[in-house]
Formats: sequence, C-alpha cells, structure tokens
Amino acid sequence: MNITKLFNIKYPIIQGGMIWVSGWRLATAVSNAGGLGLIGAGSMYPDVLREHIQKARQHTDKPFGVNVPLLYADIEEIIQIIIDEGVKIVFTSAGNPKKWTGHLKSNGIKVVHVVSSVKFAQKAEAAGVDAIVAEGFEAGGHNGREETTTLTLIPAVRQAVNIPVIAAGGIATGRQMLAAMVIGADGVQIGSRFVASEESSAHQNFKEAVLQTGDGDTVLTLKELAPVRLIKNEFYRRLAELYKTCPSEEQLKHLLGRARAKKGMFEGDLIEGELEIGQVASIINDIKPAGDIVKEIVEDYYAALEDIQRLPKFRF
Repeated sequence: MNITKLFNIKYPIIQGGMIWVSGWRLATAVSNAGGLGLIGAGSMYPDVLREHIQKARQHTDKPFGVNVPLLYADIEEIIQIIIDEGVKIVFTSAGNPKKWTGHLKSNGIKVVHVVSSVKFAQKAEAAGVDAIVAEGFEAGGHNGREETTTLTLIPAVRQAVNIPVIAAGGIATGRQMLAAMVIGADGVQIGSRFVASEESSAHQNFKEAVLQTGDGDTVLTLKELAPVRLIKNEFYRRLAELYKTCPSEEQLKHLLGRARAKKGMFEGDLIEGELEIGQVASIINDIKPAGDIVKEIVEDYYAALEDIQRLPKFRF
C-alpha cells in the first residue's frame, strides 16, 4: 500500500511532529493543503495535547496525526487521550515500538515508527507497524547515533523491509523529495522547512535564525545523552568547551539543564537555548504559509520530473 492510500492524503508529504513547533495550526494547515499534518506531543502536557487534537478537528476535515516520543513520562495518559479523541494516525519515536503498537492498532490506529538504522527498521516491522520513517543524520532535533546519511539509509532500509518507507532528513524541496523516492522511499517527512512557516509555533526569533543558518552552521552533539542537531550558538560553544575536558554524563546533564529546547525554539532565546534544526536549513530562505510550502514542494517535484527527461541517456 502506498503512503497516500495508507493515510488517505493527496500528496506523500508528512510534516514532522517537532517539539515546540508542531501545534494544531501547523498540522491542520499541512493537512488542508493535501499532506499529513502531525501534532508534536513531545512538548505537551496531556491536557494540552487533548486541546490541540480537539482544535485540529475543528479546523480540518482531513486526516491528521500525533507524534509521540515513547520515552514520554506520561505515555500511558498520552496514549489514552489519543484513543479517546479518536486519532487515527500515530507516529512513534524514541523508544521500543513493540510495547504500544499492538494496543494502538487494536483501537483502529495506523502506527508509524521513526528509525535511524536497518536494525531498528526490521524491529519496527516485526512489532507490526504500518510504515516506518527512516531518518538520516542530516535531520534536525533528536537523531540517530549511527550518523548514516539519508542517501545511504533509504536504499538499505528499502532492501530490508516490506512495509512502506518514508524518508526524512535533509529534505525541504520537491527535488529532494523526488531523489528520496527514486532511491526507495514511498514518501517523505519534512520538518525543518515547516519550522519556517507562518503557522509554526516556533518563536519568530528562532524562525529568523533558521533563515540565517548557512552551510556548516549546525552540528550533531550530546550523543552520550540523546543525539541532537543544533545551530551553533553561545550555548553550543560552551558545550564544545566542556567536551574538551572529556566530561562525564553528569557534567553534560548539568550544563544542559532543563527546558533548553523550549527556551530556544519556543521562547526565542538565541543565546542560551537549544536551537534544533536540520542541515537543510542552509537552503531555507523565507517564511511563508504552510499550505504554500506544500504547493511549492509539489510544483518543484513535478518540475524535477520534467528535468529528468532531459538527462543524457547511456547505452550499454
């Protein structure tokens, strides 16, 4: 089954369920434009998630889903809210899909799990998920430890599993979407490009910082705790200095403290906050409505298809 049929959407474009960014406004804007919008539960208390689900339903009659980190402290309550509110699509990450997939599917919910390696893709398939997101290390936010690029990961995962594969990491344009699908993906999940949308709940300061991010301005760090890709700011520079001393995990946790992602992405502290974004930020140049972003990606995809016809043909 292809991605559009699986989710009953027009385009195989899924918006990343990013913490502090993906509320009901962004999710419904993407869904209304023909993609699949996701509410990011990772930065929401249970009652806040319930409110966002209810508001999403009021603002779209199209399918939408919820992204759930499985290591969430209130996971049982979160799962029950999703079931009670009639959500039909759940993307899970950061944990073992085996624990909750069966329960979700028994309640009529389609389940997709995010992985960063072939081994975990196979485990997710064995757990019964309907599809997987294979995320390369170009991606923003929390990431895999393997540092496998999307270009390498997608064909490897495609060979290893029999369920639909959604590519993520380093994708912001229709041409990149086409490239991912040529090497084995059935669709794409896009996060960073939707950070710089009008409906994103990211702070305006963070959105503007994304536009200023150039080649080499992000780095994957904190692999000892949970790998995360960050824009290099003052907090990152202090972290880099600490790494020169071969710090313990406790020292890293002490410097990290609490709520740094909220401080940076949601509250707009560009000095002391965590600024999570993908490498593809270097080609993001404007902030526009999410619906226009979806349209732009689709148009670029079809333009790329036409360009392919003009590529040289080789004889063997």
